[in-house]
Amino acid sequence: MKKTAIVTDSNSGITQSIAKELGISVVPMPVLIDADIFYEDITLSQEQFYEKLKSDVSVSTSQPNPIAVGEIWDEVLKTADELVYIPMSSGLSETCNTLKHFAETEERFKGKVFVVDNQRISITQRQSVLDALKLANEGKSGKEISDWLISTKMQASIYIMVNTLKYLKKGGRLTPAVAAIGTLLKIKPVLQIQGFKLDQYAKVRKLADAKTTMINALKKDFETRFKDLVNAGKMTIALAHTENLEEAEKFKAELHEAFPNIEITFTDPLSLSVSCHIGPGALACACMLKY
Repeated sequence: MKKTAIVTDSNSGITQSIAKELGISVVPMPVLIDADIFYEDITLSQEQFYEKLKSDVSVSTSQPNPIAVGEIWDEVLKTADELVYIPMSSGLSETCNTLKHFAETEERFKGKVFVVDNQRISITQRQSVLDALKLANEGKSGKEISDWLISTKMQASIYIMVNTLKYLKKGGRLTPAVAAIGTLLKIKPVLQIQGFKLDQYAKVRKLADAKTTMINALKKDFETRFKDLVNAGKMTIALAHTENLEEAEKFKAELHEAFPNIEITFTDPLSLSVSCHIGPGALACACMLKY
């Protein structure tokens, strides 16, 4: 039986230490600060990142170097027959397409590296990694794991409350509908990701209203799109935040109360390359299929 390894990037919110515990590898995403390159969880911590983001310096993200990613794949393939690579959604970055092409054209990776474009980011991407690990432990091949992740890619929703649209507008991660509300004052927009770009879901004025809006959005998903999966016990909830752990823990308690029969799996800080475009103070929740 072939051994299939799982590799992801730090957009998943999986730290290097957690990756070691899980037995996977995580590609650190580059963060550019005043043209200097830092690597998430390697040369740049969450605390250092937010200190820079709030100051007057230029902060942006970049694609990882394919050669550097290839070196990680080479190392993994020393002890595995093949690997499944789960990057951030192609709807949010060209990284996925770049590395997919690299894996398909580089002779040493052909038939051994499966780059999965299952439209995930952050906590839904992390769940994909956990699902892939279970499938690999059952002896599934890289192709079988890749096919399952792609076939189930739309069985997830993310809802995000942001305090400001400053960083989203700057990074170009908004559809025109969301950008249009950027000039309004005292608005806490609730955004959604249904596989591709961030888009507008609702506009509210209070944090409490934002949390209620996100809970109601999950309820709607559970009663419609994911009704059969909920009844089968196949859905889970997770949370994320940007420098907002206290509110995230409060929100977690509210989600427990609203959905007592659905597991809440984890509460993560958003990865730096995502936080760069969201800004501090954000809260997010997601529901997704679990294998």
